[in-house]
Parts: sequence; C-alpha cells; structure tokens
Amino acid sequence: MKRRNAREYALQMLFQHDFTGGGREPGCPGDLMSEKVESADDRQFAEELVKGAIDKIEELDGAIETAAEHWKLERMAVVDRNILRVAVYEILYRNDIPSAVTINEALEIAKKYSSSASAPFINGLLDKIARNIGKA
Repeated sequence: MKRRNAREYALQMLFQHDFTGGGREPGCPGDLMSEKVESADDRQFAEELVKGAIDKIEELDGAIETAAEHWKLERMAVVDRNILRVAVYEILYRNDIPSAVTINEALEIAKKYSSSASAPFINGLLDKIARNIGKA
C-alpha cells in the first residue's frame, strides 16, 4: 500500500480548504482522487485524514501553535501548516501508525512541496508534539 500518495492528496485537499476558507466539508472530488490515489484502501485513508483533520482542526492548530511557541499559525506557509495538520492528526488519532513513520512521511512531503527550510521546522514541531504526548 502506498500511503504517501494518500497523504499528498490529503495535503492538497486541506490546502484547498484552507486557501478558500472552506467550511466543515472539504472538496474531495472523487474523479480527482481516483487519478491521484489508486487503491481503495489508500482512498479511504486519504478521506479519513482530510475529514479527521477538518473535524479536529481547532485541536490540531492548538497543538501546533503550542509546539511552535513564537510562531502564529497564520504566519506559517499554507503548505507547511497543512502538512503539520495531517501529521498531527495521525500522531494524535492514528495509533496504528508509529509517530516516526508519520514524521518521516511529513518530511518527505515537505521536501517535495515546500521550501528547503520547511523540513527542519516541521521535524522539530512534530517531534515536540510526539514527545509531549508520549509517542516519541
């Protein structure tokens, strides 16, 4: 199973949701997801990430801002903010995925979609969040 494609799709949907100031329901066009996420298991995983992150967005944002200390969420790049949301959702709510795997996946996605400075920033925040809840 290739979950990275599902995570990348979740990032794209959350980016769109964030960028457009979306409400509670994300825009998840099925045809677009079929092209990007091939297996049914990965499509279900992507949908769970998107819906879960949106349902828990206040809690996720709070955890990110607490870990970031001197950074406001709105000052973070939209891509970075949504990579963090997906990863923090996984760390907090997906006990079937080790935090180290989630963090590594987030870093690889950040290297692909964001700036060179993003991966260390994201790594530090996710590591801190995982340690704070005893999952590091």
